[in-house]
Amino acid sequence: MKLNKQEILKALETITAPGEGQNMVDSGAVKNVVVFGDEVVVDITIKNPSLQAKKRTEVDILKTIHDKVYEKAKIKVNVKVEAPEHPKANVIKGEPILGIQNIIAVASGKGGVGKSTVTANLAVTLAKMGFKVGVLDADIYGPSMPIMFDVESERPLAVNIDGKSKMKPIENYGVKMLSIGFFTEPNQAVVWRGPMAAKALNQMIFDAHWGELDFLLLDLPPGTGDIHLSIMQSLPITGAVVVSTPQNVALADAKKGVAMFQQESISVPVLGIIENMAYFTPEELPDNKYYIFGKEGAKNLAEDLKVPFLGEIPLVQSIREAGDVGRPAALQIATPSERAFETLTKNIVQEVVKRNEDLPPTEAIKITTMAGCSAVKK
Repeated sequence: MKLNKQEILKALETITAPGEGQNMVDSGAVKNVVVFGDEVVVDITIKNPSLQAKKRTEVDILKTIHDKVYEKAKIKVNVKVEAPEHPKANVIKGEPILGIQNIIAVASGKGGVGKSTVTANLAVTLAKMGFKVGVLDADIYGPSMPIMFDVESERPLAVNIDGKSKMKPIENYGVKMLSIGFFTEPNQAVVWRGPMAAKALNQMIFDAHWGELDFLLLDLPPGTGDIHLSIMQSLPITGAVVVSTPQNVALADAKKGVAMFQQESISVPVLGIIENMAYFTPEELPDNKYYIFGKEGAKNLAEDLKVPFLGEIPLVQSIREAGDVGRPAALQIATPSERAFETLTKNIVQEVVKRNEDLPPTEAIKITTMAGCSAVKK
């Protein structure tokens, strides 16, 4: 029997190639059909690289021609794969948040160095300077911002923005904030695996109505783990600051924290290192300095790593007390603590300005199943 090319094409219009919405003729998947008597050669290109997709395509074409055109036709199917360079299913790419100008990650290689205390005081100092400020408590397993801002009993409300329901951040002392602590009971432990923690974090980032902010501070958990990677996947971070005490044990981990941000596949600018608990000053002897954890360790580390040294914060009892009662010490007037945080904050703002003038916008990172993490342009 002599076959007709148009009949073959009409039959192929009844099936689709794997992953295509249209039939394989209209979608352009069928590149050529050649007929020689009762022999048919079909050239087709598909985007799905799996062996199952190739086999299914071949079987579908054979069955359709046999059923609809000629059951004894001799058919050869040439399947070519043109897969996209980066399959969409494997890519997670960060997105900027409309209205937020600068996103600053506050990190530490080690726990217990006062990172959250520094973050809270940076936030209120920026607000005192007239900036619009937000804080995202990204420490899912140990949220402390609700305590430090005296808003433990608050719960975020839902607001309607452009037809979508969004979380309204809690606000105190001129600072907007969100924390997992607002959604759990005080005695409730958050026992989640990494993916669930990352999902909660993304909800607080993208399902919140932050409004216009000059600075969004991210209070990261200690270390260099899953939450850090999730944050840098989700957001193009302007820069990072690393908090450490002067002692060698903390400095060893702070060095790793800096290295994480400087890793080629992450490439977040490090704005500098902060030395917390730099020295102890008793209330009755305000001019005395006792270097309990060592002297200028973080300052020397900053010089060694060739990153800016942003300043030192003394170990003062009132800073701890202020955090515990929910009124950050930087809100005090004319105290050594207020002056220390003002100097620190001015240095950070200066580094942000310099970074924005000298460097291109930070690229969020992507994760692919095969390649680990790599930089990607937005």
